[in-house]
Amino acid sequence: MKEGKYAVLDLGTNTFNLLITEIKQSKYHILEHLRASVKIGAGGIQNNIITEDACGRAIQTLIDFKKVIDSHRIDENNVTAIATSAFRNAKNGEKLATAIYETSGIKVQIIQGEKEAELIFYGVKAALNIGFEPSLLMDIGGGSVEFIICNNDKIFWKQSFEIGAQRLFDKYQTTDPILQSSIVEMQQYLSLALKPLKEAIEIYHPKVLIGSSGSFDTLCEIFIADHQLEIDLYHGTEYDLPLHYFGEIFYKIITKNVDQRRSIKGMSPMRVDMIVVACVMMDYIIQTFFMQRLRVSFYSLKEGVMYLMAHDKIDELKL
Repeated sequence: MKEGKYAVLDLGTNTFNLLITEIKQSKYHILEHLRASVKIGAGGIQNNIITEDACGRAIQTLIDFKKVIDSHRIDENNVTAIATSAFRNAKNGEKLATAIYETSGIKVQIIQGEKEAELIFYGVKAALNIGFEPSLLMDIGGGSVEFIICNNDKIFWKQSFEIGAQRLFDKYQTTDPILQSSIVEMQQYLSLALKPLKEAIEIYHPKVLIGSSGSFDTLCEIFIADHQLEIDLYHGTEYDLPLHYFGEIFYKIITKNVDQRRSIKGMSPMRVDMIVVACVMMDYIIQTFFMQRLRVSFYSLKEGVMYLMAHDKIDELKL
């Protein structure tokens, strides 16, 4: 990949991300990172549709992002926009991608879950040393959740499950705070939905859970604020979150309503609704599969794209 400025857009079900970087000597340097809470899954994800209002939010966000891209004078050939679960499952996902191109000039690539999982692996690999022993990577999106069992050198197993936070929120968080009976129902649902994961874990025996970005970031922010630590989390690319603390914050989050959660120091306004079901899912994985350590990667899909670009390997994915 030639040196220069590049833009990567990650168009998720809840959040759109724009990453502006400059590649020099096979390394990329982040120049700007913007995120917008677009929530294109709201109101339609259960029916595999992106609502008219959500389409409007998506188009306007991409128009705004394009202005930022242009301000960096990035060639259109150096712009990569990747859309995931909400786009690939919606009946009008391709139509929205076309509308985005017509209004902003940004060409959207809708990728399948297997590609999404692979890009997440490379993002995490760019953030931290996974190590020799197999670890379990987990990326909770609004539409899908990706699980990858890997070490630092290779992927042993990967799968994308269409059980993202927006889907679980709509299905199980019918009250606020969430009912204990709803948590039990959700755990039973996960037990059935994640049978392929259970089978893979029985083969590879990962003991370390690596959470990728999103709600995991927010838990780190809450931990830092709760302990009044003077740490700039994002000066680095990873953080070890004590497992015993996860148990404490899990109970705190599931027993509060939205206003009470919003008052928790370190809570991201973008995560305040769906962090409940996200934490229930994290807790299920930790308890069911006896995870012994929780690491958090601040890098995910978009950084995975940049990692492959910097190493001139992006063509291998055939996006």
